[in-house]
Amino acid sequence: MTYFLEILPSLLSGAEMTLSVFFFTIIGAIPLGMLLALGLMQKGRNLLVKGLHMILEAYVWLFRGTPLLLQLIFVFYGLPILGIVFDRYSAALFAFILNYAAYFAEIFRGGFGAVDHGQTEASQMLNLTRWQTLRFVIIPQVVKIVLPSIGNEVINLVKDSSLVYVIGLGDLLRAGNVASARDVTLLPLVMVGLIYLIMTLGLTLGLKQLEKHFSYYR
Repeated sequence: MTYFLEILPSLLSGAEMTLSVFFFTIIGAIPLGMLLALGLMQKGRNLLVKGLHMILEAYVWLFRGTPLLLQLIFVFYGLPILGIVFDRYSAALFAFILNYAAYFAEIFRGGFGAVDHGQTEASQMLNLTRWQTLRFVIIPQVVKIVLPSIGNEVINLVKDSSLVYVIGLGDLLRAGNVASARDVTLLPLVMVGLIYLIMTLGLTLGLKQLEKHFSYYR
C-alpha cells in the first residue's frame, strides 16, 4: 500500500495530461466533424462546390488512412521543416483534432443521411428557417443516431491519448512505464490499467445518460 501511495501522484499527474488531451480533442473534433459532414453532403455542378467536396474527401481519406502515430510525428517533427512550429502539447492537440474530426465526419454524414428528407420538407411547410430546421429538427435526431458510434470513438480516444509519448509528453502510460522501469515491477502498469478502466467506465455511464436524454427522438 505504501508503494501505491508513493507512485500515485505521478500517475495522477499523467492522468491529468491524458484527460486534458481527451477533453480538448472532443471540444475541437466533434464540431469540426459535423461541419465536415455538412460540407461532404453538399453536391452540385458548381466548380467551387465540386472542388470543396474533393478537398474534404481527400482530407478524410488522408487522416483515416494513415496512423495517428505517424500524424503526430509529422506535425511535431515534420512541419517545422516548412516553418510551422508547434510546442509539444499544441502539436498533440492539432494532430488529434484533425484525426478524430475525420472519423466523426463520416459518422455524422451517416447520421445526416439516415434522417428522412421529409423532416426538412415538413419544417419548410412550418416556415422554419434552414438554421432552425437544422438546430431543432435534424441535429437532435442525428445525435441520437450517431451516439453509439461516437461513444466508441470517444473511448478509443482515451486509449489513443497514450500516443503523445512519441513527442515527449508525460501522459498516464508514460508515468507508469517510468515507474515500472525504475522499480523493476509491473505494479505501476496494473495501476495504470485500473485508472484507464475507471475513466472508460465513467465515460460509458455518461454516454448511456446521453442516450437516455435523446431517446424521445424516434
